[in-house]
Amino acid sequence: MVTIAVVALGLLLAGGASSTADEAKKYYSQGVQQASQGKYEEAAESLRKAIEIRPKFPEAYHLLGIVYTNGQRRLSDAADAFKKAIELNPSFAEAFYNLALVYQVQGKPVEAEQELKKALAIHPKYEEALFALAQLYERQQASGSAVAAYAQLLALRPDHQEALYALGYLYESQGRSQEAKDLLTRLVKLRPDHADAHYLLGTMAEKANNLAEAEQAYKKAIAARPDFVDAHYNLGFLLKSKGELEPAAQEFNTTVKLKPDYADAYMNLGVVYALQHKFSEAEQAYEEAIRLRPTMAEAYYNLGVFYEFHMRDTTRALVTYKKYLALGGTDERVQRIVREVKQ
Repeated sequence: MVTIAVVALGLLLAGGASSTADEAKKYYSQGVQQASQGKYEEAAESLRKAIEIRPKFPEAYHLLGIVYTNGQRRLSDAADAFKKAIELNPSFAEAFYNLALVYQVQGKPVEAEQELKKALAIHPKYEEALFALAQLYERQQASGSAVAAYAQLLALRPDHQEALYALGYLYESQGRSQEAKDLLTRLVKLRPDHADAHYLLGTMAEKANNLAEAEQAYKKAIAARPDFVDAHYNLGFLLKSKGELEPAAQEFNTTVKLKPDYADAYMNLGVVYALQHKFSEAEQAYEEAIRLRPTMAEAYYNLGVFYEFHMRDTTRALVTYKKYLALGGTDERVQRIVREVKQ
């Protein structure tokens, strides 16, 4: 559920007796205080009193919309309140923005986009509206529009952390790796504990075969977020490829502690244990991978190799290889072994 910040706005109470204006202002100020304290029922009542006294009170309608949204989940009423605020003050950019947020929650992306564009037409440097519009485009998979909106936001505010990460992620998904790396590097300089940015930098470095760089990025991601499952797994995979078996086993064990149904981690743990000649542990790890994902052909392949070369058990190796082939495995050596046995 979206949460809209409660902000006391300047009051436009022109016309009418000053005592009436003061009374409406009193109830409005009371509503602001109550809403900021989470007293939404009381705030709604105070704001309705302010509106009763001053029917043409756009700020009171706007705040009432926020109260309906945040505290009472009355989205239709919130939308009506924001619309009334806009009717009374057509240049009320914040009301357009908050109406758009309500529309998003209601699953009305077209209407949300329209309201955000109206907010930006009034206030072109409205960072929150621009960020919300970029996120909306991203959710709609309109990547070109999302990239343009994020870039526009960063032109206004180069240190916008969420935009740096989002645009970096989009660039990477589009194969614009260097541009993505530049943005994410800027981000981690601004915020060294941004785990997701470090992780994405790690995956990019790994794709580019810069394994030492990837390893350091994964370690930084884990330092920032010790329960980052995928970072532990990827680090374990890199360490395994370097032959650093004990640290690799530690990473895979951490992975399965954090995510007990991570079949791939169990399979790789089995490989590491086998290389360490911890055969009982290896067999258990392979079997757990298969239990978690019975259609995982690669796990059957590795278990078959384990039986064939480590345990010297050709019978169990053959049974496991047959299962591997039945699941679509294509290894030519295994195909030949099974074929020769049949003959």
